Amino acid sequence: MPEFRIVDKLQKIDVDIKRNQLKYHAKRVLVSKEFTFDAAHHLHNYEGKCKNLHGHTYRVILGVSGYTDDRGLVIDFGDIKEMWKQIETYLDHHYINETLPPMNTTAENIVVWIYEKLREALQKEQQYDGARVEFVRLYETPTSYAEARREWMEVE
Repeated sequence: MPEFRIVDKLQKIDVDIKRNQLKYHAKRVLVSKEFTFDAAHHLHNYEGKCKNLHGHTYRVILGVSGYTDDRGLVIDFGDIKEMWKQIETYLDHHYINETLPPMNTTAENIVVWIYEKLREALQKEQQYDGARVEFVRLYETPTSYAEARREWMEVE
């Protein structure tokens, strides 16, 4: 095991590392961020307990890919968070049968809606030219999820 030490000197840009060294490669990379939200809903045309009003703590994982910029970043995690906040306003602590477009509020429908909203938000961010939504995974319970993937969404 390496011995513990305190850094003597912080690396300085243009002194210890050159700006053209910040971008290590020119490959596409997937960046992912995870969030949770609480929402109530019920299902239509469904026989089972989910026809009744109930709630979930949903977990959503957003996957965005792109090529690194001159700093070596595909997209700032904080920017993904800001995009999510715009989407989350329709979901968190809401009765989503009212706040989402007319649909049966199944995980399969919700995940596609989130994918579309994230794609719209990403397209508005001109600084992330070439970045694209690769997937959105929506967990309705800790062991059950629905997923929308770019290759499926663009084929249809």
